[in-house]
Amino acid sequence: MRSYQQFFAELKRRHVFRVTGIYGIVAFGVLQAADMALPRLGLPDWTVTFMLAVVLLAFPVVLMIAWAFEVTPDGVKKTDVAAPGEIEAIVAAPMSQRWPGGLLALVGVAALLGGGWWIGRSTAPGAESMEAGSTTPADLRLAMTDLADDDRASIAVLPFADMSSGGDQEYFGDGMTEEILNTLAKIRELRIAGRTSAFAYKGQNKDLREIGAELGVAYIVEGSVRKEGDDLRITAQLINAADGSHLWSDSYDRPLANVFDIQREIAEAIAEELRVPLGLDAADLVRPTADLEAYDLYLAGRARVRLREDQLDEAVQLFEAAIARDSSWAPAWAGLAEAKELIGWWSESWDEVPDDNDAEQALIGEFWREAETAARRALELDPDNATANVALGSVLRNRHRWDESEAAYLQALATDPDNAEAYQQYGTLLIGIGRMREGRRATERALGLDRVPVRILWHAQGLFADGQIDESLALLERGVEDFPGSFLEDQLVRLYLITGRFDEAALLGGDLFPDDAATLMRAGDSAVLSNAGEFFSHAAVWMAIGRRDSALAAVRRQAAERGYSTRWIWYPSLDPIRGEVEFQEALRRLNLDGRTPDRTRR
Repeated sequence: MRSYQQFFAELKRRHVFRVTGIYGIVAFGVLQAADMALPRLGLPDWTVTFMLAVVLLAFPVVLMIAWAFEVTPDGVKKTDVAAPGEIEAIVAAPMSQRWPGGLLALVGVAALLGGGWWIGRSTAPGAESMEAGSTTPADLRLAMTDLADDDRASIAVLPFADMSSGGDQEYFGDGMTEEILNTLAKIRELRIAGRTSAFAYKGQNKDLREIGAELGVAYIVEGSVRKEGDDLRITAQLINAADGSHLWSDSYDRPLANVFDIQREIAEAIAEELRVPLGLDAADLVRPTADLEAYDLYLAGRARVRLREDQLDEAVQLFEAAIARDSSWAPAWAGLAEAKELIGWWSESWDEVPDDNDAEQALIGEFWREAETAARRALELDPDNATANVALGSVLRNRHRWDESEAAYLQALATDPDNAEAYQQYGTLLIGIGRMREGRRATERALGLDRVPVRILWHAQGLFADGQIDESLALLERGVEDFPGSFLEDQLVRLYLITGRFDEAALLGGDLFPDDAATLMRAGDSAVLSNAGEFFSHAAVWMAIGRRDSALAAVRRQAAERGYSTRWIWYPSLDPIRGEVEFQEALRRLNLDGRTPDRTRR
């Protein structure tokens, strides 16, 4: 008789196969139930993972106990040695008697491993996000890596100085800065930071070591552009931000028609100097247009988009002019999509619309339709265009088509894993649908890559909706100090009001409130808020002054307003009215029916 047959017969005699099967099946059921139930009970995120570890560690212990002991009518006792001929009888038994126990054990092991795989998949960082789109975890590896664990060479590009004789090519220099950034972003072994915040250093004669520290990068690219007619001179240099030493520099004197070759050559030279592989064919680093006038219009449009506000109307016109010259160039369509999506929030176009919600909805709906059309056209021409995917994701988010929006954002991040705008917009989506923990992770990544006021705002909003009130206020307070006079001040005033810090709100709000505003608000005076403006007539602010009915009325109004943002509906101070009919109706209107806030537990 073979030894392995005797061993398996001994396992069957001691009921190890049966225990394995039952343990695995029961463990699978317990883990599935825990995965669904524990988060709803408000237990910490690690609870499910801890249960998985206990189940897996206990498995060999259970098997050893099953081998050594057996349950008898007289209780648990040590398993006796096999009687003479007992093992032989088990081996000689028909297959129909021998196989069921083994099959049950295999089912149990498979169930245990399957349960472990499911829990590991659902609790991994970013796992829930990875499931939503056509992208795969491999595509999102870099996007889901924490900055602290990202060991890639980090680099920022400072605005290229305009050295043209007329001093009228600043937009071209800024555009070249963006284009070189976008080219370097295609090299996966480089981490690109400061895409927007780097422009704050334009014209400053600041020590590059300080700039590198403030932007959090190891390397800096700076340069200049001189454009005279069809003649172009571009200089570029790579600097070690740690000590300010120059690692590489070059000048390019070419006809304007060679501008795309210059971008490619700069990216290749930097990659070679930093000893990182391109990871793609050099020809794919740049997507050129054959029409240089279209390119010039495009760069001018990008400069307007970066400035936002009243510049967006002109940006639209410039992108449309570029498309008229080259309708097959994806970047121009993507720029148009981005400008059209943004225009409803920044443009002065709203000044021409009557103060009527229906009129506003009609106009913004038209912006969104045109933005979606442009984004989809860009993606037909170039499926990897991150700007187009971000614009499309934002339009879909604005319409509360949450799952489709998430898929578009994930596609953008898979293509461009250092795109701060994609992280920010994706974070606002996640926060808006109640997935605060994931949303905060995305907005934190956006802020880490590009510290500008709008990134501060959205990360603070995510912290606030997640119940991290002190951290949110501290972040906004630092932002107000660093960016005085920005829109962060109004946001901080509102959060002060929501948290009942009326004295600080009145002090920072200045002329918005009367001298005795704090006292009046503590007394529930509604006139104070009404006089301060609609921005402060927020449902959570009404709750802070004890006006529950006014808060519910504000919920109805806010749910009907133009705009995509729904993060306010998850503010913790609104929890007491979350079960009210009016509140539930607002959730349905926002396509959030049945969702609950997934907040971080302390």
